[in-house]
Amino acid sequence: MEKRSMWSFRFSTASLVLIPAAVGINYIGKLFAGVLKLPLWLDAIGTILASMLAGPVIGAISGAVNNIIYGLTMDPISFVYGITSLFIGLIAGVMTHKGWIQSWGKAVIVGLAVGLTAVVISTPLNVAFWGGQTGNLWGDAVFAAVMAKTSSIWLASFLDEIIVDLPDKVLVVLAAYAIYRGLPDNVRQMFHRNSQVEELD
Repeated sequence: MEKRSMWSFRFSTASLVLIPAAVGINYIGKLFAGVLKLPLWLDAIGTILASMLAGPVIGAISGAVNNIIYGLTMDPISFVYGITSLFIGLIAGVMTHKGWIQSWGKAVIVGLAVGLTAVVISTPLNVAFWGGQTGNLWGDAVFAAVMAKTSSIWLASFLDEIIVDLPDKVLVVLAAYAIYRGLPDNVRQMFHRNSQVEELD
């Protein structure tokens, strides 16, 4: 029963409305990081929040739609990483369904899991499309240093990605969790989540 509800494709109106809201939150996070020139992306807060509220399917759709819209309007490179965003939504949604949003400590673990997922998926994409680099100043500095010492593009690309994605995704999950905790109970219950997830404390 739990498994079926977690992977349900029968969406409520609230869940469907959540998708554009999640994309908007992602945009704001990315804009914030860009304006402040942070060495992070902060572009998955909405995706994670959608996963927490409405499950892995809505989270995955929110992540993929975000990359499509961003690719069409801002940066075509975003299309390539749509699959990364999709899996971010899936992992966050599954872990939420299993009870991993009941404390700040557990939220950090979710962030690490989401970050490692992003690293594993994005590293081959970086190697295939951008010579192994991420385009992030700090990450690419690590890439250059590792390449100078080892000439291993896969190791350099993996470390480039991990130095950015792990802190970014931990911060993103904590931000989404803070928003989630701040929502009234009746708002969370609108999304018909499993009782294990709805018990916040």
